[in-house]
Amino acid sequence: QVQLVESGGGLVQPGESLKLSCATTGRDFSADTLGWSRQAPGKQRTLVAFISPTSFPNYADFAKGRFTISRDNAKNTLYLQMNALGPNDTAVYFCHTIPGKYWGQGTQVTVSS
Repeated sequence: QVQLVESGGGLVQPGESLKLSCATTGRDFSADTLGWSRQAPGKQRTLVAFISPTSFPNYADFAKGRFTISRDNAKNTLYLQMNALGPNDTAVYFCHTIPGKYWGQGTQVTVSS
């Protein structure tokens, strides 16, 4: 069974950091482009960042300079390091393949004082 399982979300204060992880099982994703998207309440899902099989990253404008996407193919894990978080980063964060055939269930990130 193919699964993508996110972890690492939580409640943090503005300016703090979080590192999300996405563990993949059931299939070899090392040749896939992988991404992180997020969805805030009442808003559309938005692509945050994606990374090629050779670890070339791309970021949405709001993520540039603050977020870092990475992958460890040996561990079948995708990461998203998020720094300088603000209230606008509050959302459910999803990992997925690109194209989006496989998605995780999401992990909640809440930034609030």
